Amino acid sequence: MRFLSTRFGAALALAAGLCSTAALAQTQEDVNAHINAAKAAAQFDFLGTLARLCLTPPDVKAINDTAPGPAPARDTWFTEPAKVFDNLYFVGSKIHSSWALVDPAGIILLDTLYTYNSPEEIGGGLRKLGFEPKNVKYTIISHAHGDHVGGAKMMQDFGSRVIMGDADWASIEKSVNGYPSGKPKRDITATDSQVVTVGNTSVTIITTPGHTPGTLSFIFPVKDNGVPKTVAYSGGTAFNFVTAIPNFDIYIASQRKMAAAAKAANATIIMSNHSEFDSATTKIKLIAARKPGDPHPFELGAEAVKRYFTVSEECAQASEARLRMLPAK
Repeated sequence: MRFLSTRFGAALALAAGLCSTAALAQTQEDVNAHINAAKAAAQFDFLGTLARLCLTPPDVKAINDTAPGPAPARDTWFTEPAKVFDNLYFVGSKIHSSWALVDPAGIILLDTLYTYNSPEEIGGGLRKLGFEPKNVKYTIISHAHGDHVGGAKMMQDFGSRVIMGDADWASIEKSVNGYPSGKPKRDITATDSQVVTVGNTSVTIITTPGHTPGTLSFIFPVKDNGVPKTVAYSGGTAFNFVTAIPNFDIYIASQRKMAAAAKAANATIIMSNHSEFDSATTKIKLIAARKPGDPHPFELGAEAVKRYFTVSEECAQASEARLRMLPAK
């Protein structure tokens, strides 16, 4: 009887092992399927996004409140400002973007850079383009990471109102080390579908938590030689959050939400705050060589905008599937 019991136990263990192996194999198939879907969506338009999210996703254990390091050499970040559309100007750096949406009544600034390069790139860049920083009525910050919120206090000093998500305002207020040069003071707290207007120019805010709890994305109009176009602006793309299934669920929901908003607005242009994701600095160089009748380098079409959010969603799905392969703790 003991012999039969032992054999039965061994059979159960073997069956459990086989089931576990089969489950892992199925999960790996799921990972591969999501990565392949992301590759198909990326095509040649969003290879930077694909590489960052699908091929080299980070494993984040904790979010640390650390002081910024010394400023890097100027030649690693400086680039000249540029006119991108009739009413949209680039005042960012080689890697990180800041955008000035200009109306005769004033300017809406989307994102600032680091503390160390905001004065030259944004303040100096606006002046080179013929504008004054004091005419920035609103500065909308997509999220409170140092490479996008660094110039927020500077813009407040120029007189601009600053808009940010509630959770990201809170992270600034709680920070002990992240703002040695001074914090921006809580000003306007963004709400979903909020419309920020200066003159005849408006930006619609879409709350898209994930990259940070308070991440904001935007929909706004531009003009290309007088022809109206619509931009979908992704406010937070990389997986900088703690690697956990609930956090990926939040991120995935936000990508779907922004894809739906972009579709509803018939957005044909995708932009972000990192050239890594939208190839902004490369496309700006192409604008200089654009001939009459040539398509605008930033306008990829509504189908491509949809594909951008498919890449981010599918890569997040792949990362979540990888997590499901790990043994339960």
